[in-house]
Amino acid sequence: MAEAVLKRASNLSIVLGVLMIIAGIIAMLAPWEAGLVITIVVGWSAIFNGVAQIIFGFRTHGGWHVLLEFVLGIIYIIAGIYLLMHPVGGLLAITLILASFLLVYGIFALVLAFQIKSRRGWGWVLFDGIITIFLAVLIWAHWPLNSDWVVGTLFGISIFMSGVTRLMMSLALRKAVGTT
Repeated sequence: MAEAVLKRASNLSIVLGVLMIIAGIIAMLAPWEAGLVITIVVGWSAIFNGVAQIIFGFRTHGGWHVLLEFVLGIIYIIAGIYLLMHPVGGLLAITLILASFLLVYGIFALVLAFQIKSRRGWGWVLFDGIITIFLAVLIWAHWPLNSDWVVGTLFGISIFMSGVTRLMMSLALRKAVGTT
C-alpha cells in the first residue's frame, strides 16, 4: 500500500518537475513576456493582499489598528492596480527591487562567510556573496535597459533548476523505494 502511494506521489512530482522545466525554458526563451506575466501576478497578489489586510483589520483590531490596517490595505491595492495598469513601469521597478535584494543578500552572505570562516565550506558562502553582489551591480549598472530580460530570465533559470531538482529527487526516491 505504501509503495503504491509513493509511486503515485513520485509520478505527480515527476510530471510537475517536467512542467517546471518546460516553463523555465519558455521563460528563458521569452524573458520579456515572462517578466510582464510576473509583474501582472505581483499586481494581482498586491490587490488580494490589500483586500485581506483590510478585512483582517476590521475583524481583529479596534481603534487605531483598524485605521492602520485599512491604510496599508489601500496602499497594497493602489500598488497592485498601478502594476496592472502599467506593467512595463512595474517591470522596471521590479528589476530595481531585484537588484537591491541581490545586493543586500550578497552583503549578508559576505558577513556570514567571515563569521563561519573556521568551518569547512565557508569559501562557498563567500563565493555566493561575491557573485550575488556582482550580479546586483551588473543589473543596477545597466538598469533600465536590462529590465526587458533580467526578471524573466532569472525567473526562468530558477524555475528550470527547481524543476530539474524536483525531477532528480523524485527519480531518486522511486529508485530508493524500488518502484519503477
